[in-house]
Amino acid sequence: MSAADTHATEPVTGGRPLAPPPAAHRSAVPGRGRTGRRTRQSRSLPYLLITPALVIMAGVLGYPLVDTVVLSFQDERRGNLWLHTSPPWVGFDQYTSVLTDSEFWHVVLRTFLFVAGCVFFTMVLGLLVALLMQRVSDWVRLMMTSVMITVWAMPLLVSSSIFKFMFDSDYGLVDQLLTRLPGVDYTGHNWFLNPTSGLTIIAILVIWGAIPFIAISLYSALTQVPKELEEAARIDGARGIGIFRFVTFPVIKPVFVMTTTLSVIWDFGVLGQILLMRNNLPEQDYQLLGLYAYVQAFTVNSFSRSAAISIITVLLLSCFSIYYLRQLLKIGEVE
Repeated sequence: MSAADTHATEPVTGGRPLAPPPAAHRSAVPGRGRTGRRTRQSRSLPYLLITPALVIMAGVLGYPLVDTVVLSFQDERRGNLWLHTSPPWVGFDQYTSVLTDSEFWHVVLRTFLFVAGCVFFTMVLGLLVALLMQRVSDWVRLMMTSVMITVWAMPLLVSSSIFKFMFDSDYGLVDQLLTRLPGVDYTGHNWFLNPTSGLTIIAILVIWGAIPFIAISLYSALTQVPKELEEAARIDGARGIGIFRFVTFPVIKPVFVMTTTLSVIWDFGVLGQILLMRNNLPEQDYQLLGLYAYVQAFTVNSFSRSAAISIITVLLLSCFSIYYLRQLLKIGEVE
């Protein structure tokens, strides 16, 4: 075949042979398919690595939650546990009984007031301590951090025993110090006869134990505030509270919101402090939601009613957590 015949059989455009189709060109490039497979594998690798952790979390957290939900629709008593018999299904009767009980709503109101007070003073005092840590010398900051870590690591039994001794009616340090004041006699004063003062002491114990985590977390956030922004604000005439409100706080707001959410969740679950401060026999006026569910299960022996109270508490906390998570997402969108 001549050269002329060869050129005649090839499609030409403007005197040049047409390029091969894109698909054929891609398949002809060596290693392109292997590169695509490597990319897909690299994308799926993180999910494969966290799969064992997700499976363990589903077993440790998911199964008890599902079992609690199922239990709340039954009527399980101690007799069912002893005789190994299946409890009867009662539908929403447990929820109806709980939600129509005036005592439950008194406990809810008491819990909200207790949590609101604890969270407010925890966040305010924790923020003040964090600001103080930012302004002291390095060795003072190191000493403050060491003390707070010690407080944070202290077992609940030890800290509750210390506070119980401090407010003891016979040998309490607080009563002795107040009695030394002119015209004040607190000899033998029992702080726990009045539920308001008793819950206030328990709230002080909760706040005292929570401040270290809040203060250290907020101090870490304060170290990320650019010094240039604060100096620019001072040049523009801002002072003190104005700098903190318009410059510092917007930077640390995500951490502040996160720690506030955690504080609410932890304070809703306060149980051990009340049991230890009241010798495992707390009066009815000391019951918060966590203790109320505990009493229903192990004193009244109504495990299903306790499960229903726990589910209602989880729903209340979920509504609060969703609100604060939305605030965090809004902050992220703004940034």
